[in-house]
Amino acid sequence: MNIVSAVILCTIVGAVGAIVLVAASKFMAVEEDPRIEEVTNCLAGANCGGCGYAGCADYAKAVVMDGVPCDKCAPGGPKAAAAIAKIMGGTASAVEKKAVVQCQGNSEHCKPAYDYKGIQTCAAAAALYGGPKTCSFACVGLGDCTKVCKFDAIHIVDGVAKVDKDKCTGCGACANICPKQVIMIDVGGPRKPVVMCSNKDKGPVAMKACTTSCIACGMCERTCKFDAIHVVDGVARIDYDKCKGCGMCAQKCPKHIILFPLKDDPNPPKPVVKPAAPAAAPAAKPEAKVEAKPETKAE
Repeated sequence: MNIVSAVILCTIVGAVGAIVLVAASKFMAVEEDPRIEEVTNCLAGANCGGCGYAGCADYAKAVVMDGVPCDKCAPGGPKAAAAIAKIMGGTASAVEKKAVVQCQGNSEHCKPAYDYKGIQTCAAAAALYGGPKTCSFACVGLGDCTKVCKFDAIHIVDGVAKVDKDKCTGCGACANICPKQVIMIDVGGPRKPVVMCSNKDKGPVAMKACTTSCIACGMCERTCKFDAIHVVDGVARIDYDKCKGCGMCAQKCPKHIILFPLKDDPNPPKPVVKPAAPAAAPAAKPEAKVEAKPETKAE
């Protein structure tokens, strides 16, 4: 009889506890916007942190609750942005972001300032006299960016980081790790030019450091009809909100450092090159003299 009473008592206590928990979950529940889960499902799920948030769930919550732009998921690309924009009732930007290295200081153009034998990271080398290259603004070339890229989209070629635009997702991890800040996430798109130099020194000093430096001559600024490019702190910078991608600045640049690195067109605007002077005609060879043989008289 005691056993039966104990079982009945435990059953009643369990039932009452269950009822209390169900009631508490109903009255104390925090309702979550269903769009958060929908946005999360649109993301790539890589949790790479390229959007600036701890993971995909945090970014989805920020999109829904705080109105964060829907195009920050680099691995998801334009498709994810369009899907999120549809959920949020807006439109997504059609521009696909890519990383661009604003430096051409390879071994041909930028010589080493000293023989660096220290820790093989860009951060360590940059802390020692501004880096091992004669240009203190140049890409250090030890590959910190390649180590953080999860998409195998950036590699060191002849001392300078080069981006594989087909693999790059524009996540910004390489730009965030670069101690020289020469990597930008190009918001202009493939049809806009990029100033491939970050040297802020004056012209003569910049040219001694690297032969492909911007010399801040202002030719691009005077040429542009849309007020889209200006020399700021000794180097040309482009306002992509105003830039039309006409390419006139690239054609007029005397150092040829304004390029279209993301352009799909196989024939981007080329700098104006003066034709070479015609080679001098070779001197005419003197005519050889032919001596007449003496005639022999017939007997």
